[in-house]
Amino acid sequence: MENSGVVNRINLLGEIASECEFSHDVFGEGFYSFKLLVPRLSDANDLLPITISERIMEGSRFSPGELIKISGQIRSYNNYIEKEGRNRLVLTVFAKDYEFCDVVGSENPNDVFLDGFICKPPIYRTTPFGREIADLLLAVNRSYNKSDYIPCITWGRNARYGAKLVVGDNIRISGRMQSRLYQKKLEDESMVEKTAYEVSVARIEIVAEE
Repeated sequence: MENSGVVNRINLLGEIASECEFSHDVFGEGFYSFKLLVPRLSDANDLLPITISERIMEGSRFSPGELIKISGQIRSYNNYIEKEGRNRLVLTVFAKDYEFCDVVGSENPNDVFLDGFICKPPIYRTTPFGREIADLLLAVNRSYNKSDYIPCITWGRNARYGAKLVVGDNIRISGRMQSRLYQKKLEDESMVEKTAYEVSVARIEIVAEE
């Protein structure tokens, strides 16, 4: 696993799947967003949200259908949902660098590394088919005393290991970022389809105290 100098890194390779649209402005710096279709090793794909600053776009169009490599960080923010009267945690990939390419190639299209702290008790469960799962919420520090809160999901023996972690444990994980569709019931009993984003963990280790 990577050295302790890196705390939040994601590399993606995929196809631009939506128009690049203006998102928001921070102190005069404009940010744009689009969706990236990233293949899994199986036949499935993940549709991931990308945020990019106008300062590194350099006039590029980011047109749907183009292949692109992106390196950056997973960022989180709270979005207030007026209908529900509460904040919802929103994840995005904050692009720091990019490169357009012609072919996908053989490299890993979705590679994540995080070094952070358990900030909620893990939730352990089993599926109806007996598969073990543990959900973790990782607080990953960044500049200016801010943190990103990143949901992670572990499987099998990693789930058993993750279930024993406690709030405050410093861990490092590697894996991939995934999108997952789910059904949510509204107050009027109707159902709406939502998308959740999380890191699917391949490796996990606790960071020994120095």
